Amino acid sequence: MASVSAPAQTAPAQTAPLQRGIVKMVLSGCAIIVRGQPRGGPPPERQINLSNIRTGAMARRAAQGQPDTKDTPDEPWAFQAREFLRKKLIGKEVCFTVEIKTSLGREYGMVYLGKDTSGENIAESLVNEGLATVRREGIRGNNPEQARLCELEDQSKASKKGMWSEGGGTHTIRDIKYTIENPRNFVDSLHQKPINAIIEHVRDGSVVRALLLPDYYLVTVMLSGIKCPTFKREADGTETPEPFAAEAKFFTESRLLQRDVQIILESCPNQVILGTILHPNGNITELLLKEGFARCVDWSMAVYTQGAEKLRAAERSAKERKVRIWKDYVAPTANLDQKDRQFVAKVMQVINADAMVVKLNSGEYKTIHLSSIRPPRIEGEEKNKDKDKRFRPLYDIPYMFEAREFLRKKLIGKKVNVTVDYIRAATGPGEGTPAFAERTCATVTIGGINIAEALVSKGLATVIRYRQDDDQRSSHYDELLAAEARAIKNGKGLHSKKEVPIHRVADISGETQKAKQFLPFLQRAGRSEAVVEYVFSGSRLKLYMPKETCLITFLLAGIECPRSSRNLPGGIQVAEPFSDEAMLFTKELVLQREVEVEVESMDKAGNFIGWLHIEGVNLSVALVENALSKVHFTAERSAYYKTLVTAEEACRQRKEKIWANYEEKPVEEVVHLSEEKERVANYRPVYVTEIADTLHFYAQDVETGGQLESLMETMRAEIAAHPPVEGSYSARRGDYCLAKFADGEWYRARVEKVESPAKVHVFYIDYGNREVVSSTRLAAMPPAFSTRTLPAQATEYTFAFIQVPQDEDARADVVDCVVRDIQNSQCMLNVEYSGATCPHVTLLFGDTKEDVGLGLVKEGLVMVDVRKEKHLQKMVRDKYGVDDGRLNIWRYGDFRADDADEFGYSR
Repeated sequence: MASVSAPAQTAPAQTAPLQRGIVKMVLSGCAIIVRGQPRGGPPPERQINLSNIRTGAMARRAAQGQPDTKDTPDEPWAFQAREFLRKKLIGKEVCFTVEIKTSLGREYGMVYLGKDTSGENIAESLVNEGLATVRREGIRGNNPEQARLCELEDQSKASKKGMWSEGGGTHTIRDIKYTIENPRNFVDSLHQKPINAIIEHVRDGSVVRALLLPDYYLVTVMLSGIKCPTFKREADGTETPEPFAAEAKFFTESRLLQRDVQIILESCPNQVILGTILHPNGNITELLLKEGFARCVDWSMAVYTQGAEKLRAAERSAKERKVRIWKDYVAPTANLDQKDRQFVAKVMQVINADAMVVKLNSGEYKTIHLSSIRPPRIEGEEKNKDKDKRFRPLYDIPYMFEAREFLRKKLIGKKVNVTVDYIRAATGPGEGTPAFAERTCATVTIGGINIAEALVSKGLATVIRYRQDDDQRSSHYDELLAAEARAIKNGKGLHSKKEVPIHRVADISGETQKAKQFLPFLQRAGRSEAVVEYVFSGSRLKLYMPKETCLITFLLAGIECPRSSRNLPGGIQVAEPFSDEAMLFTKELVLQREVEVEVESMDKAGNFIGWLHIEGVNLSVALVENALSKVHFTAERSAYYKTLVTAEEACRQRKEKIWANYEEKPVEEVVHLSEEKERVANYRPVYVTEIADTLHFYAQDVETGGQLESLMETMRAEIAAHPPVEGSYSARRGDYCLAKFADGEWYRARVEKVESPAKVHVFYIDYGNREVVSSTRLAAMPPAFSTRTLPAQATEYTFAFIQVPQDEDARADVVDCVVRDIQNSQCMLNVEYSGATCPHVTLLFGDTKEDVGLGLVKEGLVMVDVRKEKHLQKMVRDKYGVDDGRLNIWRYGDFRADDADEFGYSR
């Protein structure tokens, strides 16, 4: 603005009343704007021009729409005079007298720093510094104030101060809008470093004009991350303020206008310069949010360098207090109790890449959707592709399977922290859009990790974009956007330019012919790895076999589970008692867990029948033990029959659940006629590697010894070429891994227990021995050396036809004897009958072919176990007959209790 000055007084002035105000702005060396104290809104303002002096005119830009006008630069020393007053007066209280008021409303007077006229006279200070000249026209000798100004001017001339000195005093201020072709390059060249600046103008609460020092560039800066209410320009040129726009503008003006600040210019999208203003008294961006004068905006939040979480926290504080623009705000979770907003729950099922079922501490099940993310989906024309095909979203939508697997492996069976962000109301079906039930959307964390953020960062989900006024979003929305930006930059998952992964999964459920082809393969495989995809009932499941890439229906062997209700041609079959409880039990134990299955046979419908194990638990046995199933007669042929019968008998005695109304039937003597079997002797060479304290032992088949040696040699060569990073492996119970034994070599092992990182219990699967090691001696097992490539070579056995002494000392004698005779030696082994935990065998010395068990009996170290089977009784009589030598444990006579097996009582 050009400077103005009043003519010198030509007549004695009446004493003007003294007024006070706070200096809001310095227009030039001789013009200021003062304001009053705010009361319920922005205070009144008035411009005061200093009497009797003149300073250089400030630069003026040509008026728009008037081609005859031109830009005018600063006159010499005009900027210095303005700066002198700015540094002295901005934000300070002054007093002033209005001596002349022109017909146009201009007010001229004297201004003093402070509350009364004893303060510094501003006009005199300017003249004394050589920054203003005195109007001497019409000076009357009886005016001491004018005389004082003239005297000060003469002194400054003599001292060659300011404009009276030799030299320029001009400054060139350049508007970046007109002088810089590419503002983005200018902003990028500053590398987000703070630069000194003066706030020259406040357009609204979040947009200012700033003068960058020391190069005097004038820029318009919009505060990053926020937006204040603005002034809408109408067609007639007038401005209409939005609610709280004037208050927001005053809030920024009163703190920043013409203050010395530092500015970080952060970005320049679409010629709009975004930045953050740093002031010693606080961050205006955060203050505007905290006081309810602004709201966060997503599009510029990403470039805010001072921590987006601070802005969200400030906005949240204003919302909670319902101040100003948030006076009518209602939180998305306002109707929820605190216990329903934040809780800990156990993940029971991953439904989709953004939804899961959790179990609350109350036992209630709840479906949770991850806030603000969208799972992989089919876009555009692909939606209508292959309509006749049996479409399976999990396998056919790109990255859907990877996303589900990421959540399943990370969360299933684990406790998580749930923070509900909003409840999305149910929506009815629309044109081209399906209906959605009410959804509880939340942020789910485990171990401090935001699961949605982890999913997005891997490119396995995208972030939903909202309208600016839509408050139903994740409480960590900015972190999600940042994670998505990283995933896009790194080309992860959905953002990858590589070919999408294809999952060719064969569903052979109910396909009898396909099932028949798979059956021999699955039977030979022994225990196979699987993932439980669905639970139809307590004993009927759908499994995904990752190695075979197929889906099968699997029925639990050996048990008879209560039937669930189902639709039949003749009507609905009513559910049997405890069928729902059995299904729930199975779901909680195995749904979406990694399990091992032993396939024994299949039924007419193409469903496989066998045993399912999870972390050492046989599901069939577990159902029987919990009185949710009965033992089926087909279990008699299995190795688990004795365990099943014992568990069932215990539940019957307690009359639990399905046995609640059980009444024991009178025993009828039944004569079973069966053909007597003959014992089959089929000895094969084995190498005994380990003997346990219970006299169980582990042995390797000699036939596969060469394969093991080859595998170990290849494995150790690879480890030598690519040593594992020490401490990088995190042990989990049941995992297969590599472990470094005391001899310094690496062997295949299984983790049995994790006490701490320093105490991990491992079982060497090829040798049968156990050890407690530090996790630093463990490493992940490469797929090329897994049990799929070569099954575990150490098989557990125990001796047939003998009973191990219960006395610890006597048992230790037996073990010592066996260790001395057969450990680390080759023997001949024949399986005689199955046991609850392992096969019972006879073992012959490799050289003499003498029976090891018979030797123990003859030395009186063990007792003979009399079998019920006739063909085995004959074997016991013929081979294990013992004289009355009373050796070792027999030296005090027959000490066995009367309830031993041979006295008719079976434990």
